Amino acid sequence: MSGVSESRRSLYRNVGIVVLSVFKAYKPYYLSTLALAGPVIVSQMGHMLVQTADSIVVGHFAGTVPLAAVSLVHSVFMIVLVIGLGIAYGLTPLIAQENGRKNYAECGVLLANSLWINAFSGVLLFCTVYFGSMAAIDHLGQDPAVVAEAKPYLFILSLSILPLMVFNAFKQFAEGLGFTRQAMNITIWGNVLNIILSVILVKGMFGIAPMGISGVGYATLVDRCLMAVIMGVYVFRSVHFKRYLKRFSLRHMDRVRCSGILKIGAPVAMQYVFEVGAFAAAAVIAGTIGANEQAAHQVAITLAATTYMMASGIASAATIKTGNSYGRQHIARLRRFAASSYHIVLVFMGICALLFMLLNRYLPWIFTGDAVVIGIAAQLLVIAGLFQLFDGTQVVGLGILRGVGDVNIPTFITFFSYWVIGLPGAYFLGITLGLGVSGVWYGLTLGLLTSSLLLYLRYRRVVKSLGSHPSFPGNPPHV
Repeated sequence: MSGVSESRRSLYRNVGIVVLSVFKAYKPYYLSTLALAGPVIVSQMGHMLVQTADSIVVGHFAGTVPLAAVSLVHSVFMIVLVIGLGIAYGLTPLIAQENGRKNYAECGVLLANSLWINAFSGVLLFCTVYFGSMAAIDHLGQDPAVVAEAKPYLFILSLSILPLMVFNAFKQFAEGLGFTRQAMNITIWGNVLNIILSVILVKGMFGIAPMGISGVGYATLVDRCLMAVIMGVYVFRSVHFKRYLKRFSLRHMDRVRCSGILKIGAPVAMQYVFEVGAFAAAAVIAGTIGANEQAAHQVAITLAATTYMMASGIASAATIKTGNSYGRQHIARLRRFAASSYHIVLVFMGICALLFMLLNRYLPWIFTGDAVVIGIAAQLLVIAGLFQLFDGTQVVGLGILRGVGDVNIPTFITFFSYWVIGLPGAYFLGITLGLGVSGVWYGLTLGLLTSSLLLYLRYRRVVKSLGSHPSFPGNPPHV
């Protein structure tokens, strides 16, 4: 026994030595990545917190059927919304690369083109919702009471796409240059306003008639309009951006730059669509099982999406850091930032996994007091804990590859992982084998695992290729 104990202590000691040596080697990169990622995480969380706040307010003040309607609307709306967010994201790696090359004036020209692209996308996406999603929602096999609640909310929410797209053009521009705090501050105060307005409009306070689920839609619309205006004012008035905006003009729209943004933004949009669409389809499958299962799915997916958005903030920092290193042609610096991003997300998502498993019966109370919904959601949170590491590493893998402009193969990987592996697995386990909504989530976990592994292998191949490229001299790392 003493020999076994001694061998264990030796193993722990050796592991500790390895971890400490890795930490010392990567410490500057951890700190630099976290300093950039922190505000981005809060800002990214803002999009998620809008939906979280909607779910909390509706769940407590309107009831289970309206909460199921929120789940249905967010499932349909998010597919449309992430297309716009992906297109807007195409600006960030280009800005980071041009800044790395010290081509400052080009950044302002890229912003002008991004504003045009985002505004046009916002109008087009609204039309898609109004003429497409509003009709399609009647044919998804959902509870008629849920559909009746969902339609007015979906229309109001779709009106907020355009101001959100304008906000994101300015946000991605600033974040591509490493200025992340202002978007964070605007997002924080915007969410405070959104929660206050939601409660007032849903309950009917200060002489306002109760609006029910539509109230959270109006609150979101007002919030996003104000955020777009304030973010734009900040970019144009801040001294930090003067050298970048010398050539800014809305007349500088041209095909080459728009094409450059869309060559990154369109595949990123499709990556979002394939992933979010799979989860949206899972919500529809859950809705065919029952309203309680759909409401429980909404509770669990909202919590899981919250941690995903935090990991997405780390991925955004990875995009900026690797994109800047790519522009400088510093391959060693690029490798270090990529590795540090993987390390950070593994630790963070590991902690989230433990919290989901240990608090699975308490976290659902944030959203609803329905005991049946809470019981189902508690089971789903255990499964969510299982896929946290896969979810975090796959989004960081995407972020790193976007930084070096590699978006086409990762887009195919996301399609294969979610629509060939994950979603068919979810239907087979949940419906065909009769495992219910838990089976649906096991299928989604399989899709995330596939995506995580394939994206990591793609990252290794791309970095190896860059390392052997003659234009990358393999400079020593500089944080």
